[in-house]
Amino acid sequence: MQIDSRQLAAFAAVLREGSFEAAARSLHVTPSAVSQRIKLLEERLGRVLIRRSAPCVATDAGQALQRHAQQLQLLEAQALAPFGLLGSARVAGPGASARARGAEVPPARLSLAIAVNADSLATWFAPALAAVNEAHAVCFDLLVEDQDHSSELLRQGRAMAAVTADPRAVQGCEVLRLGAMRYRAVASPAFMRRHFAAGVTPLALASAPCNVFNRKDALQARFLRRLTRQTLQPPLHHVPSTHGFIHAALQGLGWGMNPEALVAPLLACGDLVEIAPGTVLDVPLFWQHWRLDSALMHTLKGCVREAAAKMLRG
Repeated sequence: MQIDSRQLAAFAAVLREGSFEAAARSLHVTPSAVSQRIKLLEERLGRVLIRRSAPCVATDAGQALQRHAQQLQLLEAQALAPFGLLGSARVAGPGASARARGAEVPPARLSLAIAVNADSLATWFAPALAAVNEAHAVCFDLLVEDQDHSSELLRQGRAMAAVTADPRAVQGCEVLRLGAMRYRAVASPAFMRRHFAAGVTPLALASAPCNVFNRKDALQARFLRRLTRQTLQPPLHHVPSTHGFIHAALQGLGWGMNPEALVAPLLACGDLVEIAPGTVLDVPLFWQHWRLDSALMHTLKGCVREAAAKMLRG
């Protein structure tokens, strides 16, 4: 069975852009044309492929097709790159918008979806992307996800590559160990005086407010178990920002696990202190990407490995 390329492109665009209207703009066609192409594709395959939500997401049946669509786009981009044809096309035919019909569409860049945890993005990952961008005309669609859950985006077909704490290869993917990110448990001196005047005991830790990134963030709980050999449930502040996390600690909102690279200067000057000096968490990180013979993916892998080697622990 062959799949119409325009229908597949519309399907991929809806999931990439999040809505039928945004997909129509990116493809330079009308929203009704996108809707018609998706309808015909779903009828041909006999499955609902897109969940019409905000944003639109793939159904279970659509996830495998989403991965196939992204792989085809990557391979097509690689094949056209030597000819300077990446993304250039003359819009014509049914469904083209009146404004764009017959007009030359500016060359577009391939969009590469990558899942990455917020702390990596705030420390070592951006230089890797900059290095890739020097060699390839590509736009990055970064999906920020906890390192313990980012590999799931590979399984769903939403990401082509991921920084993850999962060493087990997702089916069809390669795995590369990058190193470990070291975390230290820190708080402000005033917070320490207020909550740990009698020592950092299990009782004090159970009542002292704790900062967590979001409801998937398990670093603080892991640290507490390592320190006390108990499962404690302290009051939680949800602070979904790497730099906001540090500011929350500086302001005495709570204690939390922060990347050593970001808090080392604040520890050195005394603005922050460790709640348990010498007790750290090293989180191993891995790079997983689809197993494709692509120059872009090879470059990306090399740049990620090089950037990680400069920041992460071996």
